[in-house]
Amino acid sequence: MTDTPADSRANTDDRVDSGVAADSPFDTVTDEQVLAGRATDAYFRRTRETLTAADRTPEVVAEVTVDQFPTGGFDLLAGVENAVELLAGRDVDVAALPPGTLFDGGPVMRIEGSYLAFAELETALLGFLSHATGVATAALRCRRAAPETTLLSFGARHVHPAIAGMVEKSALQAGFDGFSHVAAGDQLDRDPSGTMPHALVICFGREDRADAWRAFAEAAPDRTPTVALCDTYDDEVSEVLAAVDELGDELDGVRLDTTGSRRGDFRAIAREVAWELDARGHDDVDIFLSGGLGPADLRELRGVADGFGVGGFVSNADPVDCSVDLVEVDGEPAAKRGKLSGAKSVYRTPEGGHHVGRRDRDGPADGESLLEPMIENGDRVVSFDVDATAERALVDAERVGF
Repeated sequence: MTDTPADSRANTDDRVDSGVAADSPFDTVTDEQVLAGRATDAYFRRTRETLTAADRTPEVVAEVTVDQFPTGGFDLLAGVENAVELLAGRDVDVAALPPGTLFDGGPVMRIEGSYLAFAELETALLGFLSHATGVATAALRCRRAAPETTLLSFGARHVHPAIAGMVEKSALQAGFDGFSHVAAGDQLDRDPSGTMPHALVICFGREDRADAWRAFAEAAPDRTPTVALCDTYDDEVSEVLAAVDELGDELDGVRLDTTGSRRGDFRAIAREVAWELDARGHDDVDIFLSGGLGPADLRELRGVADGFGVGGFVSNADPVDCSVDLVEVDGEPAAKRGKLSGAKSVYRTPEGGHHVGRRDRDGPADGESLLEPMIENGDRVVSFDVDATAERALVDAERVGF
């Protein structure tokens, strides 16, 4: 993630009033607008104007929460990097659960400082955390359903291009092995993965589909595995065997992406493909499955496939409903009705328990405090790594029995 100089955000008033032009042919809010506090709901601007006119500059503690108390249903926290990027350089201290932590009730982030330093940022802050957490949680469900199998994120086509990078990174943070989106690869400095679409085979035609596989094998970069899509015109087994006849030992894998209306028993199809490959001495050819798959499918198919492409189940995940609540104002406990006043701490116990308590009280004797400093006096004090986040997610998922 590229750091933005803190002094470029030091004067929030100037940034908010800068009024970056919103002339996007793709209806995309710009980074400058987000940082300037314009990616906000109008009533937060009215709040600033009102507090400023009343000469009130309250010091507050705000918490980002989903549920006040543990409910037994865990989510995987993501989007923290974006939230920290948004808040860095402003007159606040921030503590949060590290990305890749599973949470169940209580705050996932605490912001302390002048309310006017971040009032207009609430909308964007919640968007960063809510959406990425929903995507990452769905991806973790898939990872847990097929823990030993290659998983690739194929869902970028289902979302606005502006957030494809978020989708792919959230999938990686949940333990996916790769993704298909080229621009996301540019952002994350990783090579995207992919085989061929049905369109490529169709461009060559039914009678020349072998030419499509051959052309792909010859045109792809050396490090790209030769994986043939084998369900465009005929039965999957017959197309797989045709690909074997054409490519022989050059064939690294086959992908089956049969449309649901023509698929039948996908597990039986994959088993038959594996049998016929083995019968011809090609048991080293990987079988890759894709097309509308979710955790239940992965559990059923993981024993007959070497890898999966997962699309809409991850990319179309509902955002997790986070909220920002003021819990202290000028040192005194405060909260709206139905919320818990006062700053809180969150703990993980060795058996995987998730505990929420008052910050000014002792936590469980064997509890590990989960909220970690992210920003101190406006300065970022943490760095993030996608692989480390994924490792944390998989360890924590095992610990809490996700």
